[in-house]
Amino acid sequence: MNQGEPQVLAAVDLGSNSFHMVVGRYSHGDIVILDRIREMVRLGAGLNAEGVISEEAADRALACLARFRERLTAMRAGSVRAVGTNTLRRARRKQNFLVRAEHALGHPIEVISGIEEARLVYLGAAHSLPASPGRRLVVDIGGGSTEIVVGDGLQAGLRESLYMGCVSISQAHFPDGAVTKKGFEQARLAALRELDPVVSRFRDAGWEVAVGTSGTMRATGRIAEHLTGEPGIGIAGIEAIRQRMLDVGGAASSDLPGLSQQRAPVYPGGLAIVAAVFESLGIEQMAVSDGALREGLLYDLVGRLTDEDARDRAVRAFQERFHVDLAQALRVETTARHLAASVEGVWEVGDEESTDLLAWSARLHEVGLDIAHSHHQRHAAYLVGHADLSGFSADEQARLALLVGAHRRKIDSRLFKKLEAPWKARLPRLLALLRLGVLLHRSRSPQPLPPLRLKAGPHKIKLRFPPGWLELHPLTAADLKQERSWLKALDLQLDYK
Repeated sequence: MNQGEPQVLAAVDLGSNSFHMVVGRYSHGDIVILDRIREMVRLGAGLNAEGVISEEAADRALACLARFRERLTAMRAGSVRAVGTNTLRRARRKQNFLVRAEHALGHPIEVISGIEEARLVYLGAAHSLPASPGRRLVVDIGGGSTEIVVGDGLQAGLRESLYMGCVSISQAHFPDGAVTKKGFEQARLAALRELDPVVSRFRDAGWEVAVGTSGTMRATGRIAEHLTGEPGIGIAGIEAIRQRMLDVGGAASSDLPGLSQQRAPVYPGGLAIVAAVFESLGIEQMAVSDGALREGLLYDLVGRLTDEDARDRAVRAFQERFHVDLAQALRVETTARHLAASVEGVWEVGDEESTDLLAWSARLHEVGLDIAHSHHQRHAAYLVGHADLSGFSADEQARLALLVGAHRRKIDSRLFKKLEAPWKARLPRLLALLRLGVLLHRSRSPQPLPPLRLKAGPHKIKLRFPPGWLELHPLTAADLKQERSWLKALDLQLDYK
């Protein structure tokens, strides 16, 4: 990114209760917010007991995304990142909906893990707050999940994502919006049970300042200030709001100044979670931040465009954690990149998404060796597929795990039949390039390879070595002969000489 040239960036958050879009202009290291749009879609309420999104909820979502697309086009947003959170994490058979949603928005949509959501929430909150020494506790209550993070400065540390939100708790304990003393107590206890397994770790981590983000927290801060005259959220404010709801038997916006009419149906569940968080973590006072997931997405996007990608940092940390031979990983990566550059015009693997995935798989393909040499590619696939890798979406992580898990030995072609376009064609080709990079450096020698030439067709690879080189390296020749047999599982024919 050219630091001196303003660029329009956008972040889209497909939440369980609301969809949000934030558009900002990035220039000289800072983001100026140009526009914010929020629509109450209630996608989480449209998820049935079987985990299927109802057609009515899908229609609301698609109409909202089409309006977002219109605004993005008008504002000429150059870089857009859209993510789905708890409801899309839980939804079954969601691929058809995602295809329609991406078409409506005009941009890809990633489904991110709860831990990644927590990291982005913290990043957005930290950027919106004045710099201060010491640790911060950040709590974000969404429609279907609650994220809790302790971090220092701009760096998130301890993170958790809990399966409770204002929509799910309200549906379970406040039918038809009626608020009773018994119902509120049951909701609070349900939230305390969700919090119980993680409380001790957060208490032990410690913090100097507690911060709340997103709609439930902001609404609580506004209402509490109206009722008590004190800014922020405190125990007295929470109790005043609870008592007001009990007095009137609900959470109508007319009875709770500062509460929007749209949020009112799901607010009782949100307040029950707030009360449980304060009680379990021993919080007395909490500030409210304007920044949350959407702003975190914008700053993370800036990082990707300025060579500070959180995914690169996560891969480096993973290499260190599992004692990867960095010199060997670099040799494999360099060769795989060189081979990819030779065929990018034919195989369409030269885009940034593909080249990054190839590089990360080369850097991580040996992480399984830290567990056992036998079948270490399977260990690598499990580690990469199930770890909390900051910055990666669930789909990105699954693709990366597939590559490292198939970088050696026999290939299970069934794994690739489940892929959707464009990865159904692209990922087998990236795997072939990775496998050749690994094969050509099997000796782990620091000596450089000879000049190689690679040509490719739709189903064919032609690898050419200098005359006489293969005769001097019979083990590589034997490996290539075996690889020719294994690559047939990818419908690829290897020709070498």
